[in-house]
Amino acid sequence: MNTILFVAIMALAILGTLAIAGAIFNHVAKGWFKNQQKQQMLQLKMQERAESLKAVTPIRLQAYERIALFLERIRPDSLVLRCFQPGMDLRLLQGVMTKNIRDEWEHNLSQQVYVSAGLWAAVREAKDEMVNLVNSSAVQLTDTADPTRLAASIFASAAGHSPVDGALDALHKEIADLFG
Repeated sequence: MNTILFVAIMALAILGTLAIAGAIFNHVAKGWFKNQQKQQMLQLKMQERAESLKAVTPIRLQAYERIALFLERIRPDSLVLRCFQPGMDLRLLQGVMTKNIRDEWEHNLSQQVYVSAGLWAAVREAKDEMVNLVNSSAVQLTDTADPTRLAASIFASAAGHSPVDGALDALHKEIADLFG
């Protein structure tokens, strides 16, 4: 009887040991599979991000190009040369220039989606400063003044530092940070 009892105790001990070992193995295996699943999900996300960047990068570059073009088009010398027509009076030139700036702005509003908030704020500030520069230069002159005096006043006010320069610097810095 002692032998049967001894065998039963040994069998229970072995089964208990196997059960504990099985539970430990199960716990380790679950952790390993969970870790593998996380790694696969991370790889999938990284792959999706790489594909997304591959698609978005050309669009972002195009947005930077359009913003650069916008800023160059509202630069004082470019703006005056593009807007001035012989026979214009001062107020008409003022109106055409401010309308041109606003039209260019509205045409490029969607570019803000592709650039940083800081860069977009600099672009908006450049636009606002150019509108203010045109209007403040016009206010200093009489309605009967020659429109070329408005152009000269704008050039004098922007001499050395155009309102657009800061935004162009921010644009170049962001492009260099991202792609340089």
